[in-house]
Amino acid sequence: MPKTAVIENISDTARWVAVFRAQESARPDALFRDPFAGRLAGSRGEQIAESLRYVSRHSWSMVTRTHLMDELLMQQIAQGVDMVVNLAAGLDTRPYRMALPESLTWVEVDLPEILTYKEVMLAGEKPKCRLERVKLDLADGEARRALFRRLGGESAKAVVICEGLLVYLTPEQVGTLANDLAEVRTFQSWIIDLASPALLRMLQKKVGKELQKGNSVMKFAPEKSADHFLEFGWKPVRVQSMLHSAARLKRLPWSLRLFSFFPEPTGPPGSRPWSGVCLLESLRS
Repeated sequence: MPKTAVIENISDTARWVAVFRAQESARPDALFRDPFAGRLAGSRGEQIAESLRYVSRHSWSMVTRTHLMDELLMQQIAQGVDMVVNLAAGLDTRPYRMALPESLTWVEVDLPEILTYKEVMLAGEKPKCRLERVKLDLADGEARRALFRRLGGESAKAVVICEGLLVYLTPEQVGTLANDLAEVRTFQSWIIDLASPALLRMLQKKVGKELQKGNSVMKFAPEKSADHFLEFGWKPVRVQSMLHSAARLKRLPWSLRLFSFFPEPTGPPGSRPWSGVCLLESLRS
């Protein structure tokens, strides 16, 4: 019989990230507590994490990414954001696990299969704020823009979050999405994660074949890093290196500690393997 692919579809990537959130939550010094992560990851998530050893060895980067995005989100909410729009929300549980104001509206957008699975697995759990789930293929441009227009009319100041999404899109798709978001006046900030071209090549070499079997090819790593988004109406206002942040948070493996002593690049990382979390502000709002 043919061997089953480790990654069967793009939604499977959410399962391995949930495994790493569960592992972090079990630590006595956890950066965050996600009591739902293990349930959502399930045995399938454990199988994926066990099979993709390279990814599991670098779980520190995904844990750091989640923590940094948590911090940025809470800062945005403290500054008056009344809506969070989570694109490709996957198995994220922030509306349940974070200390959010009841008045906040949180909108999760993703494919029907993954959101239906999450609804079933979290049945009976109560989110901390108003939660709306929108089952939508973000590749459908007309439906996506219609959704953005509706949400723009329902919010006074919104933040958009894309965790682990952009790397799977083509540069053209990212540009179109950035433009669509920038057209909505109330979408004032956008939190994303990025990889450098050098890191993308490394990931493609290590796990690219397995991801390709599940139609989950990593494609986007702009040469200009966060400055790539200036032409689409978004200005980077904060860029945090995953490696340096992980060292500060005591999550970086000893084998990589030496690299954390090198200063962060003041601009695009050039030929260095690099990843980071970025806060962008709209130039059109």
